[in-house]
Amino acid sequence: MTIDLSPINQYYTGKITQHGASSKGVDWKDEQGHALRFEQFLPLFKTDTVFSLNDLGCGYGALYGYLVDRGYEVAYSGYDISEKMLVECIKAYPDTDMQLTKSASIQQGADYSVASGIFNVRLGMDDEAWSEYVESVLDNLFESSKKGFAFNCLTSYSDEDKKRPDLYYANALDLFHLCKTKYSRNVSLIHDYDLYEFTIIVRT
Repeated sequence: MTIDLSPINQYYTGKITQHGASSKGVDWKDEQGHALRFEQFLPLFKTDTVFSLNDLGCGYGALYGYLVDRGYEVAYSGYDISEKMLVECIKAYPDTDMQLTKSASIQQGADYSVASGIFNVRLGMDDEAWSEYVESVLDNLFESSKKGFAFNCLTSYSDEDKKRPDLYYANALDLFHLCKTKYSRNVSLIHDYDLYEFTIIVRT
């Protein structure tokens, strides 16, 4: 499914321009929550310490830094719709051979693919259209991954008085069912890490 992502591009470009290569620059509240989200992806890799990775919505490459700091050897391909994000990624990791592409979809295969935070900001898009878009992105993650993929979403179990109309709150059980029936029998739903969101891991 193709939708106009230019307003979202402008939103995130504004964030990285204002806050630089930081958690706030990719619209997260703080460094602690940012790292906690990345931690949920680690079971995807199981015992693998050397692998190729597609990072859709890579921002300034924070996931790459997180994994390298923990001893992983990653052949990293980052994708983002914001040119400014990719510029900041190059600045943050100037001595690496990571591949960066300005794109809303993954263009090549890898062992694993991840998408962190890219489903949250939908601005004026209605739930039905955004849900269809989310599924199309999951198709792309699945088709691009040899061993598996993972993603996170804001949860529909969030407190009603704290929900924002410009954000998308997904039904974790619906997405678990989708992944279980469409992509693989090996699916994990992680919803116990004290943020208003969940992570799904799919091993193919």
